[in-house]
Amino acid sequence: MISIKRGKVIKILSKSQEKTKLIVAINGKEEKAFNYNLMTGEVSVGDEVVLNTTAIELNLGTGGYHFVLYNLDNKIVPLEEEGHIMKLRYTPLQLKVFAAEEQDHPNHHKFLAFESLNNLPVIVGSLHSMLTPIAATLKYINPRIKITYIMTDAAALPIYFSDTVDQLKEKGIIDHTITIGHAFGGDLETVNIYNGLIAAKEITHCDIAIVTMGPGIVGTGTPYGFTGIEQGQILDAVEDLGGAAIAVPRISFSDERERHYGISHHSLTVFSKIAKTSFKIILPFLEADKKKVLYEQLEYLNIHRKHTIIEEDGSILSKVLDYFGLSVKTMGRGFKDDVAFFLACSAAAVHSCDLLKNHNRK
Repeated sequence: MISIKRGKVIKILSKSQEKTKLIVAINGKEEKAFNYNLMTGEVSVGDEVVLNTTAIELNLGTGGYHFVLYNLDNKIVPLEEEGHIMKLRYTPLQLKVFAAEEQDHPNHHKFLAFESLNNLPVIVGSLHSMLTPIAATLKYINPRIKITYIMTDAAALPIYFSDTVDQLKEKGIIDHTITIGHAFGGDLETVNIYNGLIAAKEITHCDIAIVTMGPGIVGTGTPYGFTGIEQGQILDAVEDLGGAAIAVPRISFSDERERHYGISHHSLTVFSKIAKTSFKIILPFLEADKKKVLYEQLEYLNIHRKHTIIEEDGSILSKVLDYFGLSVKTMGRGFKDDVAFFLACSAAAVHSCDLLKNHNRK
């Protein structure tokens, strides 16, 4: 069930082509709301809107926003002619996209002619908060590198919801975006991760691809009940298509939950149980006592025998963030609050740049 309420737009906080952040009045109370302009049309101060208020009423967060379902002041969004692939299928908000692999799309033939990713480095993370430290480190090391971000449908579905993506594109750090599955709003749309990877190579012609879910993650505290489990399937897809899969482990020594201490049970499950192929797992340089914890976890599950464990120095990240004027946060913790988490992301980027450099020499 969803909770639906009626409100009135009383203030526009910010606006872009894709989204508008609003203040709405609901029963005399002022609250924040999101309007996706390309889905529900433009909104103006004074408009009466219908809102999905479910997440806030359940204290789930979702950025602290309600979401506009419909503008009662009859702001109609015209249906574009191109495209026949539906996302959010068979829901009241199903929408049409022009997927890159559709028969009528000008790039359709590239999927038919595809043979291999030819060792394209693909960095696969499990949280959206990994995107900034990975992408920014890549661009800092090599300003000419072309980066494509592939956003999965394991968390937020509209890429518009991500202020991170907006910021990285504005700063020229990310060059292209692709949304797969039921995620939507990228520069390109594809129906699954395989064609998302193919599109990254054959259409965007990127040097490196980064794959993570959008903002948010579902977790239940059970061994397999988390949406980040997709990381294993994505890593396998990269290897299946002839790419060079680089796994970013979720590492923290600041998370108070035991299951996320050291290498999170999410990553340990993915690397030991879910992934069927072998790939590189990048660890950051850490103090001896913390390094010991990580290797004990990996060795206990024989992950070190299944995959290649590589240590890299991710300490460049502080310079990277200062250079680009960026900040990072995961689970409410900033860089200094959860150093190991962010160094793992930067270390994966450092290794990927070295891998790309060596590949180009051949």
